[in-house]
Amino acid sequence: MTDYVPPKVWTWDKQNGGQFANINRPIAGSTHEKELPVGRHPLQLYSLGTPNGQKVTILLEELLAAGHEGAQYDAWLIRITEGQQFGSGFVSVNPNSKIPALLDRSAPTPVRVFESGAILLYLAEKFGAFVPSKESPERAECLSWLFWQMGSAPYLGGGFGHFYAYAPAKMQYPIDRFAMEVKRQLDVLDRQLAGNEYVAGSQYTIADIAIWPWYGGLVQGALYGAAEFLSVQDYKNVQRWADGVGARPAVKRGRKVNRVNGALSEQLHERHDASDFETRTQDKLTPNG
Repeated sequence: MTDYVPPKVWTWDKQNGGQFANINRPIAGSTHEKELPVGRHPLQLYSLGTPNGQKVTILLEELLAAGHEGAQYDAWLIRITEGQQFGSGFVSVNPNSKIPALLDRSAPTPVRVFESGAILLYLAEKFGAFVPSKESPERAECLSWLFWQMGSAPYLGGGFGHFYAYAPAKMQYPIDRFAMEVKRQLDVLDRQLAGNEYVAGSQYTIADIAIWPWYGGLVQGALYGAAEFLSVQDYKNVQRWADGVGARPAVKRGRKVNRVNGALSEQLHERHDASDFETRTQDKLTPNG
C-alpha cells in the first residue's frame, strides 16, 4: 500500500505513465499531419496485431476462406508506441485514436468503422456470414457474447495486464483485484463451453472471433506471461475451445497480420495479397531471418 492521497483536482503528470507515458494523454485529436496510405482493395484496415487487431484480421481471413472475395483487404501497420494513431489521417477514421480502424471503400462514399466489435458486426452483416440472421433466435446469444467480450476484456487488458506486466511498480491490491475478476471471467466462459462446442452454441461466430484473441491467447500462454499465475490449466473447456479455434487455418493467418512481436515467421507487418503469407513474413524479409 502507498500513502498517496488524491488531490482535490487532478493534473496531468507526463512522467507518471509507466511504459506508455509517451503516448498516453488526457486529450483527444491529432498531434501531427499524416495522411493514411490507401491500397487497391475495397477494405482498408489500419491496425496492429494486438488481441483487438487480431479480431478483425481473423474475420477477414475467415470471410475470404468462405469465398467472399469482396472481403479482400489491405492491412496497414499502425505502430501505436510511436504515436501513429494520432496522425490526422488516422484520427479522421477513428476519432478515438485506437486500433483497429476500417475504411470501406466499396461504395461511392467510403464508410469508416471503428471499435473492434463494431467492425466485426459490420463485416459479418455486410457479407452475411459468422453471425446468425436477424430471424434466428441464436442471434441474441451471439451478440450477447460479443458484447460480453467488449465489456470484460478491459478488466483483462487495461486492468490485470497493465498492473501485472506494465505498471512501473508491482502493487498487490490492483493485481489481486483484477486477477480475481479475470479468473471469474474464465469461469464464466468455462461453464458456457461445458455444454457448447463454440461460445454461442453449435456454430462458430463473431463471438468466438472476438473472444479468442484475448481469452484463448491467455489460456495458451500468449498474454502477459501469466498462465501459471492464473492457473489457466484449470479451465479445461476453455482450453479445448481455444485449441480448436486456434487450429483453424484462417485464424493462423489472421493472427500474423500487423504483428510486430514473436517469431519472425509469425509476423506479417502488412498484408496486401494472399501470397504475402508465403513471401513477406519477417523471416523472409529479414537477413538471416
